[in-house]
Amino acid sequence: MTAPRNGARRTLAELSVPSEPGNERRAMEEVAGTVEGLGLPDRTLERLKTAVAEATMNAMEHGNRYREEAPVLIEVSATDAELCVRITDEGAGPAAFDPQTPDLGAKLEGAQTPRGWGLFLIKSMVDEMKVTGDERHHTVELVLHLNAREEERDGRKAL
Repeated sequence: MTAPRNGARRTLAELSVPSEPGNERRAMEEVAGTVEGLGLPDRTLERLKTAVAEATMNAMEHGNRYREEAPVLIEVSATDAELCVRITDEGAGPAAFDPQTPDLGAKLEGAQTPRGWGLFLIKSMVDEMKVTGDERHHTVELVLHLNAREEERDGRKAL
């Protein structure tokens, strides 16, 4: 599938996966298949797959608490300029987002929890990451800037 040429956002896929361990791989592969026609460089596609898998795993664990009846919803959309993957769970309350950069030394010393790498990893894999939430849902939005990817692929430096 390709993004529309008029700049309007177009939904490429809407997916739903049960909150069961291992389904993050299914989500990752389905998103990868959906964006196949966009011509993402291999490295960019692998980074997107990592971000999708990690965000889906977080949604299943933290948002849905591995309740099989609570699906993780994934929407893939694109414009000429960007690819967006929104991952939504049924978590309640404000979105949990700790912008603190994990410190390996502090984690090894016990000064930081050994957990807390997920959002840091996700954010480093994509161009933008937005975390939102309300009393019924949490959403992590992953954004890749497609024009920058074309320049990367063509060997030109992105501005």
